[in-house]
Amino acid sequence: MVAIIKTGYSIHKVFYYNENKVKENVAECIGAGNYPIDVDKMGLTLKLNRFLKQLELNENVKRNSVHISINFDPSENHSKEKLMAIAGSYMEKIGFGQQPYLVYQHNDSGHEHIHLVSINVQRDGTRIDMQNIGKNRSEPARKEIEEEFRLVKAQGNKKSPDFQLKSIISGKIQYGRSESKKAITNVLDQVLSSYKYTSLPQLNAVLKQYNVLADRGNEDSRMFKAKGLMYRILDENGKPIGVPIKASLFYNKPTLKFLEKKFASNNTNEVSDIRRVKNAIDMALFKTQISLTELVLLLQKEGINTVFRKNAEGLLYGITYVDHTTKCIFNGSTLGKQYSAKAIQERCASVNTDEQKMTGSVSKKLHEIKFETPKSEIVAALFGDDFRNNKYVGSNTIMGQLAEMLTQAEQTANYLPYELRNKKKKRRGQSNNR
Repeated sequence: MVAIIKTGYSIHKVFYYNENKVKENVAECIGAGNYPIDVDKMGLTLKLNRFLKQLELNENVKRNSVHISINFDPSENHSKEKLMAIAGSYMEKIGFGQQPYLVYQHNDSGHEHIHLVSINVQRDGTRIDMQNIGKNRSEPARKEIEEEFRLVKAQGNKKSPDFQLKSIISGKIQYGRSESKKAITNVLDQVLSSYKYTSLPQLNAVLKQYNVLADRGNEDSRMFKAKGLMYRILDENGKPIGVPIKASLFYNKPTLKFLEKKFASNNTNEVSDIRRVKNAIDMALFKTQISLTELVLLLQKEGINTVFRKNAEGLLYGITYVDHTTKCIFNGSTLGKQYSAKAIQERCASVNTDEQKMTGSVSKKLHEIKFETPKSEIVAALFGDDFRNNKYVGSNTIMGQLAEMLTQAEQTANYLPYELRNKKKKRRGQSNNR
């Protein structure tokens, strides 16, 4: 389960966004909380006026609308009764148990999800504090509800480690299959609030996996100079297709100005988040003669997508890692020199001509493999925590030998194993004695 909370200045926009989905037969209003009558007996006016009347109690609150989406694993399929129970429990846990709210079940994407519409002005006119509500209240509530209702967990799901990747595959846009604006809106709803991106290229590293591009145009264009932004659908080859749509035409206004605020507020410098990606790369590169294609596949199994940036000649000049578990995006150079595009090319050995064309010429000289991950962590990952914690007698020596063996430079083709060299020396000694 993943919960995303958005606040806004207009309850009208949030309300009619969901009601228009109902008109399009891609959503259904399945229930309400703290309304005087059942939802199936209410018209649009009664639904909306319940919010407006309570907002009149404190007109000083400008950012007063609350829009929450609760998303479930693609394998889950819950009844309306269970969805309402989950919604009620969630609202109670985040402090909205006494607020009026509407629950909409949407069926316009590859996974089941519901939208909750509410306000943050209480019955006594006071405002509900929304500062850090995601971290302080929503995250604990999510974890409790996952246990309470036995839902597929958003984190630490060992049975389905590629859960996030499956969600992406099911959410990829195919041009002509559905209305373009609606399809792009679904992708933006999933990405903009949940991923930590600090630049437009980083955001596009995620969006492109859904076949969407946030485009500013050429630097000499009028749109670029005016700080405009358009969203495009990409075909299977990553080329724009169809008519682009202005950012200002989407209901949540994902304009460049909006994104620049997100760039400033997003923080992807958490040591644990960086360490996770580094560890995954280092472990994948233990395999000698690994190609870039193999590296990409190994990282995918860890929930990390690798995005290559190439110039007009098709040569690789940059690399971006998208971690769908932590929702963080890192440029290779940000992680360290060993994870930049140039270093990754040198640490990998291309095995076919097509890949060489994609990545440019790869140095034939074998380089010593350097790992930023501590050797103790590498050995523990391969052979168990007992070696890290030195529980066995002599494990310090064993760990050191294993680490040196695993991280040493590859030897030349005429390398002779130590045991054979010993035997050879022994034979010579015996013949001399004779």
